Amino acid sequence: MSDFRIAVVGGDGIGPEVIAEGLRVIEAAGVSLDTVDYDLGGARYLKDGTVLEDKTLSEWRELDAIYLGAVGAPGVPPGVIERGLLLKMRFDLDLYVNQRPFVLDGSHNFVVIRENTEGTYAGEGGFLRKNTPHEIATQGSVNTRMGAERCIRYAFDLATKRNNHLTLVHKTNVLTFSGDLWERTFNEVAEEFPDVETAYNHVDAACIYFVQDPARYDVIVTDNLFGDILTDLGGAVSGGIGLASSANLNPDRLAPSMFEPVHGSAPDIAGQSKANPIAAILSGSLMLDFLGATEAAQRIDVAAKACAEVTGSTSEIADAVIAKL
Repeated sequence: MSDFRIAVVGGDGIGPEVIAEGLRVIEAAGVSLDTVDYDLGGARYLKDGTVLEDKTLSEWRELDAIYLGAVGAPGVPPGVIERGLLLKMRFDLDLYVNQRPFVLDGSHNFVVIRENTEGTYAGEGGFLRKNTPHEIATQGSVNTRMGAERCIRYAFDLATKRNNHLTLVHKTNVLTFSGDLWERTFNEVAEEFPDVETAYNHVDAACIYFVQDPARYDVIVTDNLFGDILTDLGGAVSGGIGLASSANLNPDRLAPSMFEPVHGSAPDIAGQSKANPIAAILSGSLMLDFLGATEAAQRIDVAAKACAEVTGSTSEIADAVIAKL
């Protein structure tokens, strides 16, 4: 019998290639998966207009996790896949924590916890007098006490399992409503965690520190938009976006969580075995750890990070990881 039953969305471009190698590494680590494949992404949308149907979400609710490669294809209008697949998945399955770990120089590591279902990505806004010289576009930021608090609490809990240090990143001097809600909530929750040392950075300062002094961080918590930007920067300063893994979590386990490499579908190198599968392999490690296969997850994590500098074809890099398991 398999250990877990998961949905596999290879997606577009290099997505199927890196996910295939991630699954191969998981099998080599001794974990048996019952996989259910789903043809979703930009290519599927161009073929028949399908993005993400409600019946698919219902099927996913019966599974343990979702393992996603990358989505996006040339010719798909902007926002169709992002809002119709990725954001719909996050909102409907309530994947309210986006967790992205980073490693610096093979030693120091830090984690960004990004609120994943609110902020500017909630879709509040609209047009007035569109396509006229007097066009107006508004894009609001939706922030609830519940949404901020549950993400902040998750970050504090994580900090207690690491080095008892947590930094809030926002822009409270300009975003005086959403920033105030986040800062008040952060400070109130902090009173329940007296052993956790806290700090605050404006997001523009955090961008400087990510480049000049990222070792100052251990756990960071931030909102949806700032988290999206900071985690891409985190990938850049920790070896490249091709090594960056991520988990989109429902910590309450009321729906399956989703795990994906941060990189895009890279259609220019698709099918050429040039894609580095390390980010997908590390995302698979995050998935196993969340599902409770901790020992296998740790072995994969150590092996994959030891191969961060390995070059070769997609399968050759995965072979190197398997050799180190």
